[in-house]
Amino acid sequence: MKKSALFFLSMLLVALILFSCAQKQNILTDQEKADGWKLLFDGQTTSGWRSYNAKGVDVTVTVKINNDVRSSSSNVKGVGDWTVENGTLAAAGTGSDGNGYIVSDKQYDNFDIVFDWKVAKGSNSGLLYHVIEGKKFSTPYLTGPEYQLIDDIGFPEKLEEWQKTGADYAMHLADPSVKQLSPVGEWNTSRILFDNGHVEHWLNGKKLLEFEAWTPEWLALKNSGKWTNMPEYGLSETGYISLQDHGSKVWFRNMKIKELPKKAKSAKSLFNGKDLTGWINYGKELWYVKDSLLVCESGPEKQYGYFATTDYYKDFDLTVDFKQITNGNSGIFFRSTVDGTKVSGWQCEVAPPGHDSGGIYESYGRGWLHQIPDEKENILKMGEWNTMRVKAVGNDVTTWLNGTEMTHLNDSLIGKANGRIALQIHDGGGIKVEWKNLKIQPL
Repeated sequence: MKKSALFFLSMLLVALILFSCAQKQNILTDQEKADGWKLLFDGQTTSGWRSYNAKGVDVTVTVKINNDVRSSSSNVKGVGDWTVENGTLAAAGTGSDGNGYIVSDKQYDNFDIVFDWKVAKGSNSGLLYHVIEGKKFSTPYLTGPEYQLIDDIGFPEKLEEWQKTGADYAMHLADPSVKQLSPVGEWNTSRILFDNGHVEHWLNGKKLLEFEAWTPEWLALKNSGKWTNMPEYGLSETGYISLQDHGSKVWFRNMKIKELPKKAKSAKSLFNGKDLTGWINYGKELWYVKDSLLVCESGPEKQYGYFATTDYYKDFDLTVDFKQITNGNSGIFFRSTVDGTKVSGWQCEVAPPGHDSGGIYESYGRGWLHQIPDEKENILKMGEWNTMRVKAVGNDVTTWLNGTEMTHLNDSLIGKANGRIALQIHDGGGIKVEWKNLKIQPL
């Protein structure tokens, strides 16, 4: 009896230890908290996540805990068909290439992220970062790089190396000699390090790949293959974390992130005075260099034209000198994207006298956000050199014309956006503006 009782107590103790260990998911140790780690998933609700390009809505969501099906509408946020299942964030498997994505409420720039995941047989998923939202973007992968998660062995179609687990999807390959992938249905632990352009992918304690983002080599790779016709892919230095439901079951847990400091950047010139390096011409209007000046001029079609930086700039302090030779209806767009001659973003107005130079106009939806008072219209010097300064930090935007503040506003939509600096030629014809000293200090 004594041996039986001792055996029973031993088994009970083992069971309690195993049960205790099994419960310790989706938590942070005191040391992790002290080191700056935070959970992306609390293990109980989908709080902190929402559907891509949509606001989360509080709805009744089914939650399964140890096969006990419950419903809650108090603290669980509906995010499409993603639910909480046995302490995991689970995709229903009803998504596709164009839908089924969820994104974090918060944007991140530099980070160290670690997460556990597993997939069902034949499944395909991914974790994306630096994702941008907007009417122009139907899915996160148009903007955000992806750490690929897939059933390497049992996927029903042939996979290229750039499609396999751990790859920087369609860009950089995972090293197969070190990859140790757990079988389907078992947990894996992945890590993404993004430190001011230095990127590393890890799987189950092994580094699979590393590269430097935004270098000439990276840009050459981006502008070939799958991303040739996706000009905004991978350019943002900040954005949302996104999880993908690609039509098959996938589970996540123990998702934690540590934000890393942003390194200070040096001021630089956006125009070298010699050629159009670093810029993209959108439309058929004229942009050229003459006497070390950047010149924009209406072409025969007299339509809109945009001249945009190849790089993105979110927080910055920009100064630009301009002289309006004729007409002068132009502008400086920021945190903007351009498709053909359709621009999405915000414009610091450059216009003839009496037309709000230094004001802020939104190119879609709301129109004028700030027009300058009449008493400041005489600050513009038509036919002479003027200096426009635009500073954007988070939600705050301030403009100055010839040293006088013209606009200061705080706008949450601007704060969420990212994109290019772009100069404009307005439609109607007869426009000619010269530009010089285009200098930017990234912040």
